[in-house]
Amino acid sequence: MAPATLGARPDKSGTEFAVWSSRAGKIELCLFDAADQEVERLPMVRGEDGIFQIYVKGVSAGSRYGYRADGDYDPARGFWFDPDKLLVDPYAVAIDRPYVYDAKLGARRGEGGDTASLVPKAVVTALSGAPSVPPLFQPGGLIYELPVRAFSMRHPDIPDNDRGTLRALTNPAVIDHLKKIGVSAVELMPVTAKIDERHLPPLGLTNAWGYNPVTFMALDPHLAPAGIADLRAATDTLRKAGIGVILDLVFNHTGESDDHGPTLSLRGLDSLAYYRHGPDGRLINDTGTGNTLACDHPEVRDLVLASLRHFVRHAGVDGFRFDLAPVLGRDDNGFAPNAQLLAAMRADPVLSDRILIAEPWDIGPGGYQLGRFGSPFLEWNDKYRDDVRRFWRGDAGLVGRLATRLAGSSDVFAGEAQTRSVNFIAAHDGMTLADLVRYEKKHNQANGEANRDGHDENLSWNFGVEGESAEPRIAARRAGDQRALLATLFASRGTIMLTAGDEFGRSQGGNNNAYAQDNDLTWLDWRRRDQTLEAYVAALSALRRDLPALRDTVFLTGQPRSGDGLPDVVWMTETGLPMDEAAWNDPSRHRLTMVLGSAGVDGCRLAVLVNGDRRSSTFVLPLRDGYRWFDALDPTAPAEAWRLIEGRAVCLMIERVLSEDGGEPR
Repeated sequence: MAPATLGARPDKSGTEFAVWSSRAGKIELCLFDAADQEVERLPMVRGEDGIFQIYVKGVSAGSRYGYRADGDYDPARGFWFDPDKLLVDPYAVAIDRPYVYDAKLGARRGEGGDTASLVPKAVVTALSGAPSVPPLFQPGGLIYELPVRAFSMRHPDIPDNDRGTLRALTNPAVIDHLKKIGVSAVELMPVTAKIDERHLPPLGLTNAWGYNPVTFMALDPHLAPAGIADLRAATDTLRKAGIGVILDLVFNHTGESDDHGPTLSLRGLDSLAYYRHGPDGRLINDTGTGNTLACDHPEVRDLVLASLRHFVRHAGVDGFRFDLAPVLGRDDNGFAPNAQLLAAMRADPVLSDRILIAEPWDIGPGGYQLGRFGSPFLEWNDKYRDDVRRFWRGDAGLVGRLATRLAGSSDVFAGEAQTRSVNFIAAHDGMTLADLVRYEKKHNQANGEANRDGHDENLSWNFGVEGESAEPRIAARRAGDQRALLATLFASRGTIMLTAGDEFGRSQGGNNNAYAQDNDLTWLDWRRRDQTLEAYVAALSALRRDLPALRDTVFLTGQPRSGDGLPDVVWMTETGLPMDEAAWNDPSRHRLTMVLGSAGVDGCRLAVLVNGDRRSSTFVLPLRDGYRWFDALDPTAPAEAWRLIEGRAVCLMIERVLSEDGGEPR
């Protein structure tokens, strides 16, 4: 039987169930009624390929079920078979309620009792796909990282019943906001079913981010009460507005955690096959969560690929972002860009045109793989994040690195014609954009780990006051730095990413690891947003949309690329002279001009004037006959061949063609 037949498949007469295990001695199908009572337990027939099957007449869509597997029990050797543990189908596409942690789920065999009352039941579901359409999103666009619940819980225009769910994304006010700031695609933080880490309930906390999955295709009932239909509706609505959808998926570990974690699905079916183990039988922990999926195992590869196809066929998503992605390409010999799973994603007829984004690091051996995933993968670029932060913090000797990041990070993606960089300054983990300029240190006490969690080095600054300040001078400088950081991002070559709320100054009080804060700390405060900053982001985004040179992903060379003979980039000092070796190597230099050739229509150029010094400075612009420079974001500003740039600021200037009589631009 082919892997694609795994799961529950209803027809007119009943439902066929199939689940895989190479080591179970017996697997039983358990059927449940609407009152959550087990009404039938049926032995499944094992085939030579390890697939256990049964066809049950009269079982239709909407029926609830689970599995029980029996066999050897020796956790130290990777055997976890326990018929008291009800197991959720790894191929389940819907579950009847969220996962809730209970210590009994992790009890040893013979000690905890039956777990059926504690475990969600998979729901038999009849699926109907829609014709596949090409992704809307293209590299070079703006990705908007969005946690569905935190994004919508405090939005005044969203009905109470829709807050915290995918239905919120279909609200006209949400669509209007996304279009206003020029979002090309939303990247939904995990929406699949997850479970809280076992240390959170005693602290009164819950997993707010969702990076602790159990089943890879079933959506979290909190976020998607109607299951895949809710995701399809959100995707369709966003697509009509010209906005794509990218799913952030976790295929590096599951919520079954370490040896003391709950047995919910894969562990109880075949732990040695689904998870990576050392020679001594112990779980390998390349993720810091207690377990690591064995993505080099054929059955795990099939499960991952089936999950991706499911979301393309039945939800119409544009693509995927992969958390801790080196796990997808690692075997006992380490990471390989052409590992079978990664190669299969590229070649799969359903997936080959989808957007694929790697978070290219984990904590395993050889875990830092930035730049190695290869086309068509885009990659989160932490070198961009860190170098931009260091430059605006005021670190010495960063002007050359800043230029490299603005130009697409050719050092990272060496030997390629186009950048695959996803440029970002802040993401869900770490400081928010606003907190970068408010806090020098993390403030994670609310997470219950005595401030030990989260990164200690945030490359952040506070202007002499840690946290909020009512001092107007400090507030103004912080606001200016946010604008400078955002302008740098929007002027950078490659795909760019903004995290929801950073466009209007959201703060998490310095918490740089707010994964467990499902409350006002992370819920976006729409009523108190900084609308001036929001308007600035909208203007930057409109400029990027209108100027092809800003969205281009081809590396800059300094040579002409168009018929006008203009070099694609010229690097200059503030005095208008070309940057020479002495200027590039001057550790005290904090100023730079990037002039992009043929940035818009009529061969116009764009100049990005960067003043990272605390002192204001006059920047001289290169002149040519028939053109005049204008402020790209303020059309009312006078045309000038020079521009006074205040300290710690970025100014974008655009050339316009003069009329034939030398008057105003046409």
